[in-house]
Amino acid sequence: MTPKSIRIESSWKEALKDEFEKPYFTELAGFVKEQYKSAKVFPPPKDIFRAFDLCPFDKVKVVILGQDPYHGERQANGLCFAVHEAVPLPPSLKNIFKEIESDLGVKPNRNGDLSRWAKQGVLLLNATLTVRASSPGSHQKKGWEEFTDAAIRKLSEEREHIVFILWGNYAKNKGAVIDRSKHYVLESPHPSPFSADSGFFGSKPFSKANEYLKEKGLGEIEWR
Repeated sequence: MTPKSIRIESSWKEALKDEFEKPYFTELAGFVKEQYKSAKVFPPPKDIFRAFDLCPFDKVKVVILGQDPYHGERQANGLCFAVHEAVPLPPSLKNIFKEIESDLGVKPNRNGDLSRWAKQGVLLLNATLTVRASSPGSHQKKGWEEFTDAAIRKLSEEREHIVFILWGNYAKNKGAVIDRSKHYVLESPHPSPFSADSGFFGSKPFSKANEYLKEKGLGEIEWR
């Protein structure tokens, strides 16, 4: 991957152009390219920047932060917490759908792809955008975190009235760069079965996000 060869939605390419020129990104690109040659890596290359491609910089209304892509076959699709259609729902996504039903009183669509949210302005961003099959965390600390931090910082600095939904300590720490005087930050435990009962269930992030967007005269998200 060279700056010119990066395939990412044009508004994001412009917003993050300085990142593509930095030494860390050159090293990251080389590492990722070699990994795809030598091992099975998720998601497919065309989906690495899918979160950005489906949700242009100036259209972002809500950001949900994840950590790593899923490392199982056919799961990772470039959107955090999401899986390809017809793939069984992972436990965290099941709990997200449970909270939607409890919070909004609606039956969520059981399709786990979540591109329907992304197209409405929900940036479903993992901190790390690739992973080796069956090896969680294998592409952490290679440069992806610096890149996704830059994306969050750009949104914080150049946009206003975005809802940032931070589930779990990892996301909360990553959200430290967000200017809370301009944006609305919602924090709770992670939807994982290990922590959902300690405050994720009942946190009502979906109705709170929509109330804020409505108050600011912005379109609400249909969380289905």
